[in-house]
Amino acid sequence: MNLLYISISGNTKSFAQRMKELSIKKHNEAIDNPIIQIKEITDNSVLRQESEPFVVCVPTYLEGGNGIDNGDQEILTEAMRDYIAYKDNATLCLGIIGSGNKNFNLQYCLTAKQYAEQFSVPFLADFELRGLPNEIEQIYSILSSLSSN
Repeated sequence: MNLLYISISGNTKSFAQRMKELSIKKHNEAIDNPIIQIKEITDNSVLRQESEPFVVCVPTYLEGGNGIDNGDQEILTEAMRDYIAYKDNATLCLGIIGSGNKNFNLQYCLTAKQYAEQFSVPFLADFELRGLPNEIEQIYSILSSLSSN
């Protein structure tokens, strides 16, 4: 299972690295458990056609406001949107995981929800900031079920 992510503050990167570590541990316990391969997308990433299914993890950075009738314009994470939209990548995207800060109320994970809508894929899960261990376990379980389909 491939997890593509973009990280601005380092929170999403920490989550992705801990997801990979957990997946290796789970795989060592039972070989049928998938290993999560992670790939960071940045503003400098070369757009390329993916060849295997993947899940995207994206943080939320928006232009002010309340996230509904104003302040719903994505900033800083457009490189991931462009990457998914490149060639046939969107057809391989199995879903979106969102991260954010619950203090931002309606804006919490709004970028991930917008991606899910734009690319017609499920919004799979969310976590706050770097993600708690139980959130990582829960999301790994979701990713495991996707890889067995």
